[in-house]
Amino acid sequence: MSPAKKRARSYDPARTRGAVLAQFANVREAVRGLSPEQLAGPTRLGDWTVRELVAHIGLALTAVHGALAAPAPPKATVTVAEWALGTATRAAGIADRTREVAAAEPDLDAYLAGVEKDLRAALDEHPGTRLLAISAGAVSVDDHLVTRTVELVVHTDDLNAAVPGLDVPLDRQAVAIATRLLADALATKAPGGSTEVRVPPYAVVQCVEGLRHTRGTPPNVVETDPLTWIRLATGRLAWADAVAAAQVSASGERADLGELLPLLA
Repeated sequence: MSPAKKRARSYDPARTRGAVLAQFANVREAVRGLSPEQLAGPTRLGDWTVRELVAHIGLALTAVHGALAAPAPPKATVTVAEWALGTATRAAGIADRTREVAAAEPDLDAYLAGVEKDLRAALDEHPGTRLLAISAGAVSVDDHLVTRTVELVVHTDDLNAAVPGLDVPLDRQAVAIATRLLADALATKAPGGSTEVRVPPYAVVQCVEGLRHTRGTPPNVVETDPLTWIRLATGRLAWADAVAAAQVSASGERADLGELLPLLA
């Protein structure tokens, strides 16, 4: 079976929903204690402040019930891996909307509480198979929630980097889902079987054109931990820096992923 014809990975809807709500709850609890000075502080996301970052995290979930308000499209047209590869083209519009919300919502705790309430109500009302029209294409509610774990995990890490000592917990299941989605996005971007990318304990994928191995240790192997992989895949960490710091091991002629990363920016 060629890489292009591999069956898409499936995700347990109940676990995904639980992971999204758990990670969002972690963010809400942490944000509740931030001072005005902390909210006005810088982030690693260009000129965004912490306030704007928090507003964006809320928007990531608003997207679910916002899409549910529109008619359902006739069929799914995009996978979750393809969603990841198309995020850069939507960045400008997302940034504008984020600034609008940050300016319009002085009470972030109340804003996030409303986001969660509306999300829960929407998920209770609609089945996970219900299709949504999002900017990337048409996906099911269940698949869209998978993409939300990436948003939540990545931006929780951004929040922790912006506010020293905040240490917002990362839900284990959310990290697992985000790791797998981004690994599959790499395999979609660079299909093949010459290189094996291992992110224990959550994901192993084969990618990059070349001789495919069938047994034993493959000739080209990349291995790293989940959070490092997520940072690499989203442009928070450069490949060369990760290799130099021994945060990733790469062996073999085709184990340099520097030209393929980031996947989501």
